[in-house]
Amino acid sequence: MAYSRSSEPIQFSRDCDVVMVPQGDRVNLPAGTAGYITQALGGSFTVFVDGNLFRVAGLDADAIGKDIVPPPQLPDNATDADVEAAVWNQLRTCFDPEIPVNVVDLGLVYQCELEQVESGQRRVSVRMTLTAPGCGMGEVLVEDVRAKVELVPTVIEADVELVFDPPWNQSMMTEGARLQVGMF
Repeated sequence: MAYSRSSEPIQFSRDCDVVMVPQGDRVNLPAGTAGYITQALGGSFTVFVDGNLFRVAGLDADAIGKDIVPPPQLPDNATDADVEAAVWNQLRTCFDPEIPVNVVDLGLVYQCELEQVESGQRRVSVRMTLTAPGCGMGEVLVEDVRAKVELVPTVIEADVELVFDPPWNQSMMTEGARLQVGMF
């Protein structure tokens, strides 16, 4: 694999648990491992090491010399609309490690509903799909969506359901996403 000029060399400063792309297997890369960042979107990183791609979670960004992304914040008097907007903003920070487009613009999020529960807290229900049913990164993307939505203040639980009906197709992408990946 040739490296583009935008690929940034990195070296792990500490042992780090990562996810192999696209298989979804969790592995540990030891301190001193060298590679290149091939994608840095949504607070996580895709790195190329020894002929393989790995996803480094945003909470482990320090292992490759990057800043950890701070969690979202809301004003004390946040309305339901404010919380819903923050949830959608968080969904837009979730990326397939192989495609530089967020899951919302890819058309992978079919439904997102908020329910207010005790003392103003909320539960969020997300129904989403994958670009390919056999994608090994499916559970990783689901967990990424769940974890990022649960960072929104007042959200106490995010239930993320992976569905395959209707099947995803390229027409579900936003026009901007199709343009970005050259599908026009």
